[in-house]
Amino acid sequence: MGYVAVKGGSEAIARSNALFEDERSGGGSAPLGVGQICDHLPLVVDRIMGEGSLYAPDLAALAFKQAAGDTLEAAFMLRAYRATRPRIAYSVPVDTARMRVARRISPAFKEVPGGQFLGATADYTLRLLDFDLLDDDPLRSARGRRHLEGVLGGRSLPDAFPKVVEILRRDGLLVERGRPEPEAFDVTRTSLAFPAPRSAALQTLARGETGGVLVLAYSSLRGYGDIHPIIGELRVGFAPLEVRHPETGTPTPAGEVKITEAEVLARITRADGRPQFGLGYGLCFGQNESKAIAMAVLDRCMQLGTPGMPAADAEFVLSHVDGVEAMGFANHYKLPHYVDFRSDLDRVRRAQEIERARRAEREGVDDER
Repeated sequence: MGYVAVKGGSEAIARSNALFEDERSGGGSAPLGVGQICDHLPLVVDRIMGEGSLYAPDLAALAFKQAAGDTLEAAFMLRAYRATRPRIAYSVPVDTARMRVARRISPAFKEVPGGQFLGATADYTLRLLDFDLLDDDPLRSARGRRHLEGVLGGRSLPDAFPKVVEILRRDGLLVERGRPEPEAFDVTRTSLAFPAPRSAALQTLARGETGGVLVLAYSSLRGYGDIHPIIGELRVGFAPLEVRHPETGTPTPAGEVKITEAEVLARITRADGRPQFGLGYGLCFGQNESKAIAMAVLDRCMQLGTPGMPAADAEFVLSHVDGVEAMGFANHYKLPHYVDFRSDLDRVRRAQEIERARRAEREGVDDER
């Protein structure tokens, strides 16, 4: 049995691609520019950068445009592009206390050193459609900027904020830091194996599909796990990026990266009976707070590894959160499967024939009786 010859496939594919391009760029409105996507849709750009594992806002916006708004496809494109680039260097581990903060809150404490800073968020608004956006224009944006300048009054934020969880660590209320890994695992160069080191788990979650990471964390929050956390601190800001100078080996500034960091706290009882707080950690590119929080919840779940809880099973979680891999596997079923289905079809038909023969034989025996 072999594949049936298909004629005209390349021509049909070319026409299908042309139709898709026509639909993507069709309509009477002006073409959507990459700069417009970066300016007006920053959260989707940040999400694609995280899932595509490449910090490149313009390329993420381009992928979003090319994919006609499909974030999974856009992340796939970005990750494929990244795979073609040479690896120049590894960045130096960064102390996020040095982050240039744009937003910083602590639901765990009413007052924290440095104060709460809400920053840019729609968390405290009603989810109602704003029909004024139907007639959006540059003048409205200009008025909004002038109003914001008046509210801020020229004030600037401190260069750095102290970490909230250090308050608990100083008082002995936080589980001690584990022994650091001698070298961070690189999931882009080495296949994931289990048990996976924590650095590999965090990398995999950071590259994971936002919805997938969120739904697994949610399973723990609503009862299929024993982690019911409180956010110690949530930060959005710009972390300094440093690489080692190729000649001197000294850390050298190479820019900064916008990130979201979440640290969640969950009560635990140590083996010696002493109650403390355990820490879960999440960090991802751009502003993607739901994902960072979900990452931190899953990190804490996997550290505990409670039997019978899906979110605590590191092999289950890390094998299923990658949206690019999941999409590729699901979508490959759209490719020709003639041989597979023909084989299944032959088996089902043969099984039905055998079943009919057995039924006829049983009926014949019954008639003789």
